[in-house]
Formats: sequence, C-alpha cells, structure tokens
Amino acid sequence: MKTDAATDDLLRELAPQVLGALVRRYGRFDACEDAVQEALLAAAMQWPGEGLPAQPRAWLVTVASRRLMDEWRSDHARRRREETTATLDVGALAGVTVSSDEDDTLTLLFLCCHPSLSEPSQVALTLRAVGGLTTAEIASAFLVPEATMGQRISRAKASIKQSELGFAMPPVDEIPDRLAVVMHVLYLVFNEGYTASSGVTLQRADLTIEAIRLTRLLVRLVPDAGEAAGLLALMLLTDARRAARTAPDGSIVPLAEQDRSRWDAKLIEEGVALITRTLGAVPIGPYQLQAAIAAVHDEAPTAADTDWREILALYDVLDQVAPGPVVTLNRSVAVAMVEGPRAGLALLGTLDDDARMAQTHRLDAVRGHLLEMAGDTTAAEAAYRRAARLTRSVPEQRYLLLRAAALGEG
Repeated sequence: MKTDAATDDLLRELAPQVLGALVRRYGRFDACEDAVQEALLAAAMQWPGEGLPAQPRAWLVTVASRRLMDEWRSDHARRRREETTATLDVGALAGVTVSSDEDDTLTLLFLCCHPSLSEPSQVALTLRAVGGLTTAEIASAFLVPEATMGQRISRAKASIKQSELGFAMPPVDEIPDRLAVVMHVLYLVFNEGYTASSGVTLQRADLTIEAIRLTRLLVRLVPDAGEAAGLLALMLLTDARRAARTAPDGSIVPLAEQDRSRWDAKLIEEGVALITRTLGAVPIGPYQLQAAIAAVHDEAPTAADTDWREILALYDVLDQVAPGPVVTLNRSVAVAMVEGPRAGLALLGTLDDDARMAQTHRLDAVRGHLLEMAGDTTAAEAAYRRAARLTRSVPEQRYLLLRAAALGEG
C-alpha cells in the first residue's frame, strides 16, 4: 500500500528526530539507524489503513525500540549485547510505550560531526542520518561517484560504532570546532530541498523547512556566530522565492521570469534584516556573502532592476574567500551580465578540465544560457541537450530540452 504525500513528508520529518531519541537512549548508532528504518517501513504500511496515531513520533520511537530489543535478544546479537549492557538503558528497553518530547536532531547533527571523523565522513553521515538524503543525492551534492560516497558513509558508521561516542551536545569550547561542518551540512540539505538532484519534482519543501528549522536552533545556540546568521539569512532569502519557481504544471520558471508578487515578503524582510545586522559586524564568510547576493536579487522590483555590478563585486569577494568550481560557475553568469556573454563564457571555460564538474549538468546548462545570450543558437542548443542528458531531475531535464527545442525551431 502506498503512502500519501503528507504521510511521506511526516515520516521524513520525524526520521532524524526518532533516530536522535534512540541514539541518546541506547547508543549504537548503526543499530539504531536500522531500527528506525524498520519502524518507518512499518508506519508506511500501517498508517494509510489504520490512520495516523495520536503521537506519531512516540509511535515510531516505540516500534524502533522494540526492534532493538528483538535484535539484542537474538542469539546472533548476544555477544554484542553483553559487551554493551553497561551502557544501555535496559529499563527503557523493557517498556512497550517509549516516547520522547525532546527533539534531539541538533544533538544528532553534532554527533555526526564529531572531530574523530574525517570532514568528508562527517558531512556524508550527517546528510544521511539528519537530512535523510540518499547516497546518490549526497554523491551529487559532492560531485563524486555514488560508490565513493557509499564507502564514506560506511566508514563513518564504523568509526562511530568503534569509538562508542556519547550522545550529548559537545562542551561549549568544542562547538566552534564542529560549527563549520554543521553549517555545511545544513547548507547542503537546504540545497537538495530547494533543487532536488533527482525525481519528478523540482523542490522538496520538507528538506528546506527542516534545514531552516535546524539553522534557527543553531543560531540560538551560537548567537555570536556571524556565519550561522548568514546561513539562516541565505536560506530565508532563497526560500522566499519557492512559490514562484514552478508553474501550475510543475515546469520551471527561471528567476528572470518569476512573478515577484509571489515571493514571500516576510522571509525577505527577515533575511535582509539578518544579513544587514551581520555584515561588517563580524568577520565575513561565504554564507554571509551568498546571503548578500540573494538579498540584491530579492530587493530588485523587477529582473531588469537587478544590480548586477553589485552582484559581481560580491562574487569577486566570494571567489577570494571561498574559491571553488560552483563559485566560478555562478560568477560567470554575473560576469556575462556586466561584461557581456563572451566574457562569461571565457571564465566558464576555465572549468572544462575540472573533474568535479563532470559529475553535474550545471556546467553545460550555464554554457547553454550564455551561448544563447551571445546569439550562438546552434552551440547553445547542443549544450542544453548535453545538460539534459546529465541531470536526473525530471523538471530540469524538461526545461533544458524545451530550451533546446525552442532554439532548434528558431
């Protein structure tokens, strides 16, 4: 029996919270993750026919806890159970109605970002456990093959299992060391929600909403961290455009053609206030700069009013603070808008030999856009078609093929 979209969204929202509750009580990250997956499967099978329980999260925690109890009682798990008896909450395991009103997701986030793990493993594991992303989605975000990412996640789980890390927020003096990775993970979760790397829908609001919620909690935890505030501002200013990004049929509406009256004015106001308060008050970082760029877009009454010179200046600073292929890709568009499409294409050409860009369709998509601006319709059509072959997102594929077809007809 298939679940409806609302139930799917609820299960995705609750999954990291349930995992956090179990790891806090019982330890054994790997076993808890398996138990949560089984509980989610049980919910997907039972809830459509029986209706939602009064307390869905408590239901999932209880079912997952029973799965753990069954596992630890089995002969196969006897040795592992004996070795960890001292660290388990056996009394809670024996109960049949385990519930929790605490949201442990932020604690789970910091656990996955423990300094004993390598940074790539930290990010990969957190995206899997907290963000609920598939291995393929995470690989796409990092521009690496899926097999490579699967190995990173497996190694991270094994490291947590071997180290027997306690489930608690890190001491105050350790938080700064984990903050950069935590923010990077939240940024990637938001990006996957805002533009899904695969599937039939452009956006996954469950991921963007959860990323914003967790980032708000993070800002409360570290109110003096300017980059955390910058990250929240970036999310708010970007998510403000969500309603205008697709037409009623689900097709993509590019930024320049969006109905700006559908943008969320309250989110824009909050985001602008955050970044205005932060810029100049603390050391500048990439999230603050990206938020400032988003603010320039959002404050322009029309696409024609966009201050591209200011955007290019901000990208120039971002390229100095946090250089990388994605920054170069986006900066090439700003260069094209200020200096002309051929200048943008020249900058874009510096990415042709970057192996990381072979994992994404975005290089060809941007090239097609700039070639179209330059009037080279034949080359633009070919670039759009190459990009369409590379993407796993159905809406993006359709959009790129439509652009190509329009140029072919012309």
